[in-house]
Amino acid sequence: MRQRTSLARRLMTVQVLVIGLGIATLIVTAGLLTPRLFSQHLYAAGETDRAVQSHAMQALSSSLAIGVLLAVVVSVSAAIVASWLLARRIAQPLERLAEAAEGVESGALKFVDETRFTSEMSQLFDSLEDMSERLERASANRNQLMSDLSHELRTPLATLEAHVDALEDGMIAPTADTYQGMRDQIARLRRLAMDVRVAAAAQEHALELHPVRTDADRLALAAHATAAPRYAAKGVELGLDVSGQPMPLRCDAERVHQVLANLLDNSLRHTPSGGSVRLSARPAGTDALLIVEDSGEGLAPGQLQRIFERFYRVDSSRSTFDGSGSGLGLTIAQAIVAGHGGTITAYSDGLGKGSRFTIALPLDVAGA
Repeated sequence: MRQRTSLARRLMTVQVLVIGLGIATLIVTAGLLTPRLFSQHLYAAGETDRAVQSHAMQALSSSLAIGVLLAVVVSVSAAIVASWLLARRIAQPLERLAEAAEGVESGALKFVDETRFTSEMSQLFDSLEDMSERLERASANRNQLMSDLSHELRTPLATLEAHVDALEDGMIAPTADTYQGMRDQIARLRRLAMDVRVAAAAQEHALELHPVRTDADRLALAAHATAAPRYAAKGVELGLDVSGQPMPLRCDAERVHQVLANLLDNSLRHTPSGGSVRLSARPAGTDALLIVEDSGEGLAPGQLQRIFERFYRVDSSRSTFDGSGSGLGLTIAQAIVAGHGGTITAYSDGLGKGSRFTIALPLDVAGA
């Protein structure tokens, strides 16, 4: 690979060329134009004596030579020092940037800060710092995802292995219940694989959304109709409260329906038979609120923020063995809502006092 000249040397070379051109221009100007102009001025002033003119011209040439020499020495020295300092001041941060960029390839994502010399340099440093932080977060998320995924796969795989071993040893009979249990674990693995893919896309801000114009009441009605049979089967009342007034939204209706379905499934899972869940839609300033409120198990204060973490479960023992939920539903829901410019929050008065999830989506006022 051909050795390239450093930036500092290139800048110095350009500065020397500029200085040399300036010196040459000064010498040519002083040597050719100044004596002629001086003679013209002497003649115009009435001084015609050749001896006086010759003496004056010699004095001019001597002083001009000394002045030019001093000016050249001082200006060249100052220009060389200033050019060197400027070249190093520019080149050193760029060298740091090059080292940091090379470090990304080897996994060293920590960024080394440097003096911000110009606004452009500061903007470049800020951009690379943001890129380094995003890469570091993505790397940490990937490592954590692999660890969490390994843990989540362990239970269904162990269950399937136990069923297969028992069937081979003749310890259990190949009944319909046995095969159904194995199908449940396979379904759980399939659901986990799909949720992991969606969660990964959401956390990398690569979740594909297809916004359409719809209404908050319409979303609530569709989610209520989809969930009603499951609620009736468990004996949990599912109420609906819509505003009856226009609440236009521009959103991916299928994704928002996925969020509401997940919240309703969570409420159903944590609300005992005889309890109640209410789905509401109402305006609040420039937002439309979609609220799922239940009378179920509730949440402890420390769980209100953690429930949106990946693979977090309020009741890990029950979720692990009944195969319900992958632990990614609320993580995905939060990412989908954030992708629409909205927020999702959880609230509970405590264990045994129910919970409330509130989705706030911006109204499509411009399209009204």
